[in-house]
Amino acid sequence: MSVEELLVSAPGKAILHGEHAVVHGKVALAVSLNLRTYLRLKATTTGKVSINLPNIDTFVCWDLSELQPLTQYFRGKRDEIQRVDGELVRILRKFVGATNENLDSCFNAFISNHNILPSLTVSVWSELPTGAGLGSSAAYSVCLAAALLCLSRVIPTPLKECDHTARWCQEDLELINSWAFQGETIVHGNPSGVDNAVGTWGGMLRFLAGKIIPLNRVPLLRILLTNTKVPRSTKVLVARLKDKMNKFPSIMTPVLDSVNAISCQCEKVLSEMTSQPITGEHYNILEELIDINQHHLNVMGVGHPTLDMLCRVTLAKGLHSKLTGAGGGGCAITLLRPETHSMVVQNMVQDLKDCGFDCWETSIGGPGVQQHSPLTVKQEIMEILNQY
Repeated sequence: MSVEELLVSAPGKAILHGEHAVVHGKVALAVSLNLRTYLRLKATTTGKVSINLPNIDTFVCWDLSELQPLTQYFRGKRDEIQRVDGELVRILRKFVGATNENLDSCFNAFISNHNILPSLTVSVWSELPTGAGLGSSAAYSVCLAAALLCLSRVIPTPLKECDHTARWCQEDLELINSWAFQGETIVHGNPSGVDNAVGTWGGMLRFLAGKIIPLNRVPLLRILLTNTKVPRSTKVLVARLKDKMNKFPSIMTPVLDSVNAISCQCEKVLSEMTSQPITGEHYNILEELIDINQHHLNVMGVGHPTLDMLCRVTLAKGLHSKLTGAGGGGCAITLLRPETHSMVVQNMVQDLKDCGFDCWETSIGGPGVQQHSPLTVKQEIMEILNQY
């Protein structure tokens, strides 16, 4: 076969409001991060399938003959998208020699590639920290699903000759999202579907009672993303809140109702910011909602002393922060107003780094999965991807 190449990217995600409350039937707002995972797929004639993850120093390679158990499983399932069943998990575990509950995300490749496999080299570079609750595995799954669906001619490549970047149509995005969800199922067991949906559509999504609704228009907001690097267990934090709910239902139920109202009010303000001139009052409201929600999250038992320290450091510069994701450590977002001077941000970043944290100045609300011309991707990223 002739050589084919595809270059795609997908964003990470942050929870703007509604952490944990969503488990109890409340609204959560998830937003895309302008920190992206880039994937370069090259179809060759080497008789090998290689997957390279340079920024976590991982390289794996298989001879095509080794993949026959996987291709046999997918024969006849071209148009059948369903939850990953136990038989597939058993085949994958046997193939990769996995003994733990979760398989490494690099084996998501075999979820989406349901035709007879060509020879492939897949190289991945991510601006997202792994294991930080920012949707890095979902961004990878979305990129890989899009690339493999294009390679197998199930969906067209949207990039035209003179384009720099391009996106798929709604119908194709739904198919990409469906297959990306299968990869997330292998990695996480029982995912909500929010992470892969954000990676697919970008922007902001409203999540309620298992239904995910992409919002049509959202403003692009500057933020500082900070990783406290404190490990946490989502399972433990969810159990902690459940225990509080059982002990103090008359106290905790209004707290969750208030978090729900915060999500709805935030959605209203962001909608206004796309339909009328943005004012300082819009940012004032967003900052107040951030502060209120962070206090609620502490009441819910999912805060952490390092997050309290982070909020104090940023508030000293007049900026407002809250945790994003499971809490108990992990990451936080700080809203940056348009008039916030770059020196203020630089000084704050240094203060946070002095606390042992990692920081990224970025934005939220950007596009979902895209196909790229190599000219649009940062030179340093292309240099890494082109090594393979």
